[in-house]
Amino acid sequence: MTLESITTKAIALLKDLIKTPSFSGEEDVTAHLIEIWFTTHAIPYQRIDHNIVATNESFRESKPTLLLNSHHDTVQPNKGYTRDPFQPTVEDGKLYGLGSNDAGGALVSLLATFTYFYHRKDLQYNLVFVASAEEENSGPLGLHSILNKIPKIDVAIVGEPTGMQLAIAEKGLVVFDAIVKGTASHAAHPNTDNAIYNTIEVLDWFQKYTFQKTSKALGDVKMTVTQINAGVQHNAVPAEVNLVIDVRVNDAYSNQEICNILEKESPCTQITPRGIRLNSSSISSEHALVKAGISLGRKTYGSPTLSDQAVLSCPSLKLGPGESKRSHTADEFIYIAEVEEAIQLYSALLEKAIT
Repeated sequence: MTLESITTKAIALLKDLIKTPSFSGEEDVTAHLIEIWFTTHAIPYQRIDHNIVATNESFRESKPTLLLNSHHDTVQPNKGYTRDPFQPTVEDGKLYGLGSNDAGGALVSLLATFTYFYHRKDLQYNLVFVASAEEENSGPLGLHSILNKIPKIDVAIVGEPTGMQLAIAEKGLVVFDAIVKGTASHAAHPNTDNAIYNTIEVLDWFQKYTFQKTSKALGDVKMTVTQINAGVQHNAVPAEVNLVIDVRVNDAYSNQEICNILEKESPCTQITPRGIRLNSSSISSEHALVKAGISLGRKTYGSPTLSDQAVLSCPSLKLGPGESKRSHTADEFIYIAEVEEAIQLYSALLEKAIT
């Protein structure tokens, strides 16, 4: 099987995936499309919920294992669409459709690459391919739910739109719920402990606070108040104000360290993390995968966006066709040429790094 022939099949699969709604938690039919791919190519696979897993033919436990992963769920189409989000249309080299860029292009490119290398017996690494579910909503049945059911992973390539540049680090995420309290009262009477007014000082603290440690790849930790809620009627001063804080964590801190700092230093009455499993991730610039990518003309950078890298404990590289800024936008698209290039580059990367 040539790369050219498998590329043609991969683009056809991408069009079928676009036609098929696959919102997070509702990926049954797209999972079946990926099953059909493996059946057609006579490759054994395993389905775990809506995650599809396959290993290369000459898998040996004595070898280190490289994970090739991308997701097949999508967000809901936003109201700005002027096209049918489920109609794969090609115009001027652009393939339009929901999930084309995030992350269908990367998914089919990695799938094609895995299939191309499936029978190879000269690999220094095992290959494990996972088409994961529930990435967009960090759901309970996504990649993290199957890590104890697949071979131990030593290093990973996670397919997301990076312009086929090497994202060697990615920020983690912790979302906090916070409470600022005061004294409830009738609006007509004096109140020197108005929870809403108390919040002004708290918001100012969050806006000005700076975490001490910075990162060469990822820069500073970014903390943003994204939601605020208080009060139920015009003439009643509420007893508390509820805030939501989004914290993007660099690789200089663990998520637990961020929690400890905010619990100690923030001026909120109460601040509670929703979860701490979405950690920052990185890979050494000296790793063979990164060196191979650089030798192919790729550049390295740190990514501010979250992916399934966040649930991996091994070194991981984010790399894929398309552009991150197109993700979740109206009339999402990917260039056909980007998919073609990705399959060539993924294949060249594996040839250099693991053969």
